[in-house]
Amino acid sequence: MGEKMKLYGFNNLTKALSFNIYDVCYAKTAREQQDYISYIDEQYNSQRLTNILTTLTEMIGAKVLNIAQQDYEPQGASVTLLIAEGSMVPAGQTQLAHLDKSHVTVHTYPEYHPETFLATFRVDIDVATCGEITPLSTLDYLIGSFDSDIITMDYRVRGFTRDVNGKKLFLDHRITSIQDYISDEILRRYDTVDINVYEANLFHTKMMLKEIDLQNYLFKTDVYELPPRTRLNIMDNLRREMIEIFSGRNIY
Repeated sequence: MGEKMKLYGFNNLTKALSFNIYDVCYAKTAREQQDYISYIDEQYNSQRLTNILTTLTEMIGAKVLNIAQQDYEPQGASVTLLIAEGSMVPAGQTQLAHLDKSHVTVHTYPEYHPETFLATFRVDIDVATCGEITPLSTLDYLIGSFDSDIITMDYRVRGFTRDVNGKKLFLDHRITSIQDYISDEILRRYDTVDINVYEANLFHTKMMLKEIDLQNYLFKTDVYELPPRTRLNIMDNLRREMIEIFSGRNIY
């Protein structure tokens, strides 16, 4: 963020990042679909998600105040972290700097439909911070922590703060696109679209993986066991599913 701005009082800007990923898998039989859901549920249980969010919190220079985690039946998990910028300074029976309390949450949604032979694993992560902290610097880490076929991200800065001269500041860092905070190596792997509303400090980016390696989408099946026509049909189904999720509407 460069040199710090000289502000009057607290930095009251609230920065909210909503990060959603989708992982798609082809599983033909009901048993394969159930096994995939069970596998995903175990791979991304609440403890692993807690570790991911704790690392994220350290990366943005915040401190964890409280952790709540829960695994669900038949599937899914949730984790919520209450965080604060810097250390909390005790003053008698109260805590100073309480205005900078923020939170990080993650929820998982493994799901499938027997008619499509496709299973989808969705992860929703929300990071809300106050003050100088911005969660955008963690995007490479978040993308790398999951198998991300489709990614949608929303970032918004709300409220305002003032500099020492009383001028209102509605944004305290430069940003033209969420893509500015994602490495070139990652961006080369995805088709990416921006929809930004600059006058509202609202930024939206969605990404879809360019290349499909079919073996990565088959659960307990070797790609070379499948006839060529079957491979093409599966590839077509996978690509259609990904395009519809990426577009946010039923196309086919």
